[in-house]
Amino acid sequence: MLSRNPRLAGSGLAVLVRHNLLLMRREPGPLLSRMIMPIAFLTLLRPLYLAAWRGGATANQQAVIATLVTFSLLALSISGSAILTERLGRTWDRLRATSLPPLSILAGKAIPAYAVLLAQQAFITGFAMACFGLRVTHPVLLLVVLLTWSCTLLCLGALLGVLVRSVGALSASYDIGGMLLSSMGGALVPLAVLPHWVRSVAPASPGYWVARSMRSAFAGDLHGVLLGSLVL
Repeated sequence: MLSRNPRLAGSGLAVLVRHNLLLMRREPGPLLSRMIMPIAFLTLLRPLYLAAWRGGATANQQAVIATLVTFSLLALSISGSAILTERLGRTWDRLRATSLPPLSILAGKAIPAYAVLLAQQAFITGFAMACFGLRVTHPVLLLVVLLTWSCTLLCLGALLGVLVRSVGALSASYDIGGMLLSSMGGALVPLAVLPHWVRSVAPASPGYWVARSMRSAFAGDLHGVLLGSLVL
């Protein structure tokens, strides 16, 4: 049994992190899809954004925002499934029965999922910079947004993993919820061209705040970044 001694607790946390990373490596399909699909989406739909904005930096930024927000919301499955699989396999109670502190158990689940979520967003942004000439003149502001958004996604995914009762319910939740939150938040399409009622309810979507924060980061607007990050 794991002890509450800080050193042993830290060792137990490291074991849980390695265990969850091992589970991800054994089933790489979901991770690969969350990395490859947004790149394909960005590559194929970027010309539409370029045509709509008649080229320029704004078109590139909107294409990246649309891709990143949409597919990071779909990646809620990563953090959600990390908890749901333990519940369905009835191993969650075994973890709780150990003397490892509850926060360490949650951290053992959260750290790998958080790293994957952040890596997905960094990969999309880096790909756009390398292949499509996306200009990031304020990288620190953008990093603040990505770190905050990854934390928000982690919490939302964990909430789904606790509330749903089956893999099918989890899949429906992040598929439907991800597309709704992204679309109604003005990530896929700017709010200016959407119906008035959508603009009215958009601030209720976390997708609205991350899209707004990313636009502020690209523009170098510190106040906008801090406001969006605080809401998230």
